[in-house]
Amino acid sequence: MQTGIRRIAGLLLAVVVAVLALSGTAQAAAAAAPTAADAPACVLPEITDDDTISILGRICDTRETPQTPVEGVDITVEDESGNVVGEATTTAEGTFEIPLPGTTVDNLGKTFTVKVDEKSMPEGAALRNPDDVTRDVQINLDNDVSVSFPVGEAAGGEGIATQGLQLLVGGIVFSTLLAMAALGLSMIFGTTGLTNFAHGELITFGALVAYAVDQLPGAIRIGGTDVTVVVAVIVSFILSGVFGYLNDKALWKPLRMRGTGVIAMMIVSIGLSIFLRNIFQYVAGGQNHNYSQYAAVQPWEIGPILLTPKDTAVALLGVAVLIAVSLLLQYTRIGKATRAVADNPALASSSGINVERVIAVVWTGGAALAGLSGVLLGLTQGFDYQLGFKILLLVFAAVVLGGLGTIWGAMLGAFIIGIFIEVSTLFIPSELKFVGALVVLIVVLLIRPQGLLGKAQRVG
Repeated sequence: MQTGIRRIAGLLLAVVVAVLALSGTAQAAAAAAPTAADAPACVLPEITDDDTISILGRICDTRETPQTPVEGVDITVEDESGNVVGEATTTAEGTFEIPLPGTTVDNLGKTFTVKVDEKSMPEGAALRNPDDVTRDVQINLDNDVSVSFPVGEAAGGEGIATQGLQLLVGGIVFSTLLAMAALGLSMIFGTTGLTNFAHGELITFGALVAYAVDQLPGAIRIGGTDVTVVVAVIVSFILSGVFGYLNDKALWKPLRMRGTGVIAMMIVSIGLSIFLRNIFQYVAGGQNHNYSQYAAVQPWEIGPILLTPKDTAVALLGVAVLIAVSLLLQYTRIGKATRAVADNPALASSSGINVERVIAVVWTGGAALAGLSGVLLGLTQGFDYQLGFKILLLVFAAVVLGGLGTIWGAMLGAFIIGIFIEVSTLFIPSELKFVGALVVLIVVLLIRPQGLLGKAQRVG
């Protein structure tokens, strides 16, 4: 069994290192891509190193290959009170730079609105995404913020299709991270019967650990390449697993030994969730956080789709981890023991399986997956102390929709929920997208209460 544990840890760490290293390579390639030969113009201005935060941007016409800069478009920036604090007009390179008033410290935590004057756009052209006419920018880091405004055809029949494709890509990226969190929750439920309402805090814990490593003085470099975030992700993955093990060792195992019922343990998990969330708020504060790297990433343009190297690496890492965990649960000794404990703990124990050791491994692996999903969520969208709490309902929805205690069900449910909530914003306000996901969950459970794969397979 110890060999199985080492295989799990070693394989998952290898996956994390390999894909995040690919992320660093892709990021470096993206940074080096615009050259005089293939992209003479329409690149984001370089970030400045001073005590002033500026909003840097570009407006490019994507109807031509290569894309061309759009000159003469008027841009304004407003503060939270609606007062204009900066103005600019795009240059011949399609770029603009608007310094914000005050020092860096003055602007941290504030939100500014960037507005594009549509009347100054070239005739017959419009922003590819009409919602980009106004864009809110929150200042979370002490460096410049970059924004891009792709120009496409004037609003027409292809607008919804393009937006739908872009939202689909975003939904796939989010679904892979949701699936990791849901898989961890499903594994814990399958082996212990515990509905853990503190699972969201395991997600937040991973993001906070990575942020703590990211904020250490200086940068971690290997061969001249900044790998601070890569190291932060690996450290977070390991410490999240340790945190999950300690959770089980200090709290859940003693409760199991006392014969505490699952309802009472569920109530304890609610109290633990509130306790940890308040600790996180005390330690990290209530503001939003972002990691130092990838703050201003230049996207790749694949047809009408914008895709960043960061999102690509995150999606690849998520898929690789999900495949690795699935194979380990299917074919390794510890995976078979986990399935046996999930099916019948008493029979597994009588067969010589150390049930408590299996549960400890599941808690370690489940928490590590939750922590990894938290780091990657923070990498793609930023985070605060309530990151896990905000998506906990979606994690539960994914697990219940797919079928409680099934790994394939958890992943299937996560992809259905994740893609649906993103694509649904084409038709409903983004503030209501979680409601739509819950409607889908309710409808499915009315038709098939055990979930989509509830009878097909127990854990593994």
